[in-house]
Amino acid sequence: MHLAIYGRPSPHNLSEEVKNLFAQLDKLNTQYIIHEAFCSYLRQAVPLSAEVKTFKDELPNDSADYLISLGGDGTLLETIPFVARQQVPVIGINTGKLGFLSCVPKDNFLPAIIALKEKKFTLQNRSLLHLETPEGLFGKNPYALNELCLQRNDSSTMITIHAYLNGKLLNSYWADGLIIATPTGSTAYSLSCGGPILLPDSTNFVITPVSPHNLNVRPVIIPDHYKIKLRAEGRSPSFIATLDSRMEMIESRVELNISKAQFGIKLIQLQEQSFLQTLRNKLHWGKDVRNEPEQP
Repeated sequence: MHLAIYGRPSPHNLSEEVKNLFAQLDKLNTQYIIHEAFCSYLRQAVPLSAEVKTFKDELPNDSADYLISLGGDGTLLETIPFVARQQVPVIGINTGKLGFLSCVPKDNFLPAIIALKEKKFTLQNRSLLHLETPEGLFGKNPYALNELCLQRNDSSTMITIHAYLNGKLLNSYWADGLIIATPTGSTAYSLSCGGPILLPDSTNFVITPVSPHNLNVRPVIIPDHYKIKLRAEGRSPSFIATLDSRMEMIESRVELNISKAQFGIKLIQLQEQSFLQTLRNKLHWGKDVRNEPEQP
């Protein structure tokens, strides 16, 4: 088994659990390749071999069967450019916080590694958003696993966002911003703005306004084969466009054309995991905390 490993330079990734992860990988004679910047950071605390291989912008051909993301959901989102072309499956070990996508606890990684070796898992195909602009925004990676968001740059005023579906006007939103979310992204920013939760295999996108001025404006679920066009205007000449955790400044003349990408990414789901279980655990559904002792 060959693994690729990616993480952010974070103190969480110098923990004893992470040190133990690499010790166990060596014990299991597992070959691995590490992201170059992350490898340099790990050497502060992890006794890596001097011959360990690294990668930078893209995984070398046939260098990994799976990619392990060490961190939270934001870290896993950053792995898309590395795995998209070769469709390398991704599994997230959560050294971060909430972890909807990175759902393997950092203190329970060993069963996950063994499950990978024994192929005891299923693959979930997650859809991606594709952004097209004449200006070529976001360069070679105009894709998002969670969402695209078009939002104001000037915090003192709202903006107007004209949204079109297949060339027909849906609405002119007067709001702080507008989110186009995938099923995966429906539990992220869109959820905090009142959007619905979609199951991962849903063939839909969600259009969710951010703090709309008209309170009767609500999120809309659309088929994921629709073509979406957005254009913003306001007092400020510039606006913010984000794809997951990446940001670009745009002008009012820029039109954003959003569609479903022709490829997705594959997330590994272990046999004992399920999306419904993740919802219950992460959102504390059905949990009565009234009689629990108060935290100091």
